Amino acid sequence: MFTGIVEAVGTIAAVEEQQGDLQLYIRTGDLDLADVKLGDSIAVNGVCLTAIDLPGDGFWADVSRETLTHTRFPSLAVGEKVNLEKALMPTSRLGGHIVTGHVDGLGEVVDRRDDARSVRFTIKAPSSLGRYIAGKGSITVDGTSLTVNAVNGDLFELNIVPHTVQETIIDHYVPGRQVHLEVDIIARYLERMLGYRSAEPEEESQESSGGLTLDKLAEFGFTNRRSG
Repeated sequence: MFTGIVEAVGTIAAVEEQQGDLQLYIRTGDLDLADVKLGDSIAVNGVCLTAIDLPGDGFWADVSRETLTHTRFPSLAVGEKVNLEKALMPTSRLGGHIVTGHVDGLGEVVDRRDDARSVRFTIKAPSSLGRYIAGKGSITVDGTSLTVNAVNGDLFELNIVPHTVQETIIDHYVPGRQVHLEVDIIARYLERMLGYRSAEPEEESQESSGGLTLDKLAEFGFTNRRSG
């Protein structure tokens, strides 16, 4: 588990093909590896990777075909900057929100504009993820825990303050760039709980095709609104 608070910006130092998948060598820059052991998890642009070798100035990690299918890792190039975060410890402060390190989909930056000292971005999410993104809710973009300013269909807006721009790879974002998205895990579990249908034993594992609705939220006490 992670918090979405980026601890350092690293650099892709090597990308090696290994029988259909990849091994990556990431130089970790200012990330303190003193307490990292082989087998520990480190989030790289929001993707949970396992350290399989620790040469001193970084770590090697395997990247499976499953991960390659759901991320932009196939296009990673040597020299590219990446966000890094070590796994959450029981004593850590939860400065962002609960992040699993499992990418839900690829978004696309569609607009960037300055707003005083902040930078505003508009990002398009896959249609399958739009229902999990809420205004003033949390979302993880390339491993960074961010607050959603507004939502319009599959588009959502972010306001990035100067500190976050300086301490992450966000300053490299331009329209057309793909980014890793992980939606709030609470939203996913909420839909699962409210959409679950108890029926005959052979149907107990099925989910309602209707998904999350205002009526269901009202039924379970989350809102007093009704659709229609």
